[in-house]
Amino acid sequence: FVVADGTYVVTNEHVVAQPLADREQLGILVGTGSTAEFRAIQIVAREPGFDVAILRHKGPPLPALRLGDDDAVEEGQEIAFTGYPIGAVLGLFPVTHRGIISARTPVAIPVQRTRDLTPTMVRRLKQPFFVFQLDATAYPGNSGSPLYDQRSGEAVAIISSVFVKETKEQVLANPSGITFAVPIRYARELMREIGALR
Repeated sequence: FVVADGTYVVTNEHVVAQPLADREQLGILVGTGSTAEFRAIQIVAREPGFDVAILRHKGPPLPALRLGDDDAVEEGQEIAFTGYPIGAVLGLFPVTHRGIISARTPVAIPVQRTRDLTPTMVRRLKQPFFVFQLDATAYPGNSGSPLYDQRSGEAVAIISSVFVKETKEQVLANPSGITFAVPIRYARELMREIGALR
């Protein structure tokens, strides 16, 4: 989703982490349906630890979402997120889901047996941080979608279920359909580091 001066884009790091093959180029699609326009992008900052990446597109500025205060988010608060579930399979038509913040929960949880620990889980236990658990369903393709306050329209988090579940639900044979989101503070910090925000 577009932020700041309209040339920066926030998404999940896991969305852009795959190496590109020859003749491939990262880009975003602007518009809907068959009128969507391709714009080349460059990764200008990334933080795999929080699954956040900041991109910059080439072209005229786009309408940007304001960044909200994730400290002010409360359990039971109504939220929405807009994205492209199942990617472009259903077409380039944005879909909005609504729900509530169910909990503010640590990204990593202790396990009962040491053999259940993975290197990723150990790293997150050393530097735990909180994410939002939602009473709303995100689908594959929703990664990087903005989670926003319905009243203000401000982005307060980034949908990132894949990243969170690999730690929180590592020991489950059949992971749940619970959706998680990474607080927007981590994107804001990265944007300040590169001078995209003051």
